[in-house]
Amino acid sequence: MKSKNKEKDKELNTEATTESQSENSNKSKKSDNSDGTKEPNEGVESKDEIGGGDAEKLAELNDRYLRLVAEFDNYRRRSAKERMDLVVNAAEETIKGLLPILDDFERAIEVLSKSEGDIKAALEGTELIYNKLLVYLISKGLKKIEAAGEVLDTDYHEAVAQFPVDNDIKKNKIIDVVQQGYTLNGKVIRFAKVVVGV
Repeated sequence: MKSKNKEKDKELNTEATTESQSENSNKSKKSDNSDGTKEPNEGVESKDEIGGGDAEKLAELNDRYLRLVAEFDNYRRRSAKERMDLVVNAAEETIKGLLPILDDFERAIEVLSKSEGDIKAALEGTELIYNKLLVYLISKGLKKIEAAGEVLDTDYHEAVAQFPVDNDIKKNKIIDVVQQGYTLNGKVIRFAKVVVGV
């Protein structure tokens, strides 16, 4: 029992000691303030004391912030456009590589349709494969450039030859297409090579 009482006395003494120490520290702080030392908030200017220089700094920082936001927005748009262009251009190169195959199919169909003999199955098979490939490419944005009978348009046509014509209606018009031209999503990927009447 005596040991329990001694422990309680020790606890009470330590509590009293800590309370007196905290009171002493508070008194010393108050005495420091009365001696003329600065209080913690004494060096900070109030809102009323803010001068014109701080307003200018604020305006400059706001301007810099707005410019930075606008610059980032432009960067984001530019990078998104570049990504889209990259996807479109990658498809463009692939489709350009398939155009000679379309030309070969067209020539094969033309030759098979003029040939004699039992080639009906070969002609149908070739037309079927050609049509499947063409439908797929059209779904990706490929479009033929109409040339035969049209007026020469250098935005879409490339004149590879001129041929004299008797009829004035056919002058400056395309009378033959040497190589079919194509656009991909509105952009010319291959000009139509044509013969123009003069």
